[in-house]
Amino acid sequence: MTYDAAREDLSAWREDYPANPFEADEDLRAGLARYVRAERLIELERRASAFAAEVVGVVAPNAARYEQRDHLPELATYDALGHRVEEVSFDPSYHAAGAAVWASGVMALSATPGTAFEQMTLLYLLSSEGEAGHACPVTCSIGLARALRRRADAAVRERFLGPLVTSDYTAADRGAQFLTEVQGGSDVGANACVASALGDGTYLLSGEKWFCSVADADQFFVTARLEGAPAGTRGLASFVVPRRIDGTPNGFHVRRLKDKLGTRGLASGEIDFDGALAWPIGPLEEGFRTAVGIVLNTSRWMTAVGSAGIMRRAYLEARNFARHRHAFGVAIEEFATLRLTLADMAAASSGALALVLALTDLEDDIDAGVASESDVRVHRFLVNAAKLVISQQATRVVRAGIEVLGGNGTIEEFSVLPRLYRDAIVYESWEGTHNVLVAQIVNDMRRLDLIGAMRDYVDIRLDDAHPALEAITVVLADLERCVDDLEYATWHARGHLERFGILLESVLAGPAAAAHLAASVDRSYDVTSDAELAARVTRLIGI
Repeated sequence: MTYDAAREDLSAWREDYPANPFEADEDLRAGLARYVRAERLIELERRASAFAAEVVGVVAPNAARYEQRDHLPELATYDALGHRVEEVSFDPSYHAAGAAVWASGVMALSATPGTAFEQMTLLYLLSSEGEAGHACPVTCSIGLARALRRRADAAVRERFLGPLVTSDYTAADRGAQFLTEVQGGSDVGANACVASALGDGTYLLSGEKWFCSVADADQFFVTARLEGAPAGTRGLASFVVPRRIDGTPNGFHVRRLKDKLGTRGLASGEIDFDGALAWPIGPLEEGFRTAVGIVLNTSRWMTAVGSAGIMRRAYLEARNFARHRHAFGVAIEEFATLRLTLADMAAASSGALALVLALTDLEDDIDAGVASESDVRVHRFLVNAAKLVISQQATRVVRAGIEVLGGNGTIEEFSVLPRLYRDAIVYESWEGTHNVLVAQIVNDMRRLDLIGAMRDYVDIRLDDAHPALEAITVVLADLERCVDDLEYATWHARGHLERFGILLESVLAGPAAAAHLAASVDRSYDVTSDAELAARVTRLIGI
């Protein structure tokens, strides 16, 4: 093969990426059709199709610029006259992408309860570019809007909700959530930021927040300890803090921006509060419940969605490359070992999407206020388990995609995969590390009948011929043992939860992905020894 022919192959690979990823995503469209009413689906598909084209035509080229090190966010503490401004400046390309994201209506939808499928679909499509500097602001803004809509009193809701739920990027307020402190991390109960009452229903916040993504946000969701409140999470209240009061910074100082491995287009920093004026969201004594039950759970759901979107893009990049790249006289898709790699990627991507759709179905009903008690219990399990499993799958899938591209896969300007990989690793730590999520699930299982709820949830979706039936029965029994034996849970709960998450994906996914996912729980399997499974895998990857 000549140099020119090889370059023509690479050009054909790039041209093979769909101009409209929504229209080309049969799994997503079929999944939405299973869950969403026909009249609602029509408008959802119209919105998603329009935004998918914008992601390819507007977000992608702009993100390719502002994610480069020479164009990352910069902090301006003072203006030219020495006044404190605490501003973050971005490359113009960042705002061009943001305008397209907000115009999709992803934030305006937060004004209406029960629009989770619409928001999930838009974020999934955006995540084909990784976090892209805007997925986190969208997620944080949705979480804050939900907290204000569900928990804040009327005056606070009226003051702060409206500016969040607009499609006009230039006029919109963006939300952030600042919980982490240097001494606390996932141990939120160790937080020391203090809230002092002014006597008129407002408070002054003082203290440090260590990891503040969307440091440029217009509204901050902040947890702080009331003066005289008990230690631990029981003493925490939730507040909304506007960035400015009468045009000046509201009692805060951005110490510095963080130089992160991934999500580089996003401004993350360290912030000191010194008498920042704040309004409570919900009853003071229920601050931690508001923070976790609404804000963090929204972020965990959206992180799982974003991870699934990353996986879909990584699979498309690798599959299309394999179709066009030639080695040893044939397209590399002809090699059986590479076909198996692609099948693993495709199955994981399909399974993750299936789990995300099932979780979104619960989110939709909970946000609309129509969920049953059983739905709430299943959601309590799945929102943590999905984030745990899917974020890990995303890193593995992107890494596999890089392997398919070989050395080309490590080059930033060659493909989106390096950015996806960096972002996926950050996603793994967002809203709770894996072990923290496992600890929360085990604690929830011990206090609530989550195993019973999950067993019922699986039973109605599982037939006797499913390849994962026996494995699911075993792993549910293993999880039940974790409830009864804390020492056993300490050593084994994470592995059991990871297995269960993948097996649940196999229950929710289509038959091809189901067979491959069920087999992948035991990595010793030999796909070539099972003719039926091999045939399903071949159909799955479309070759």
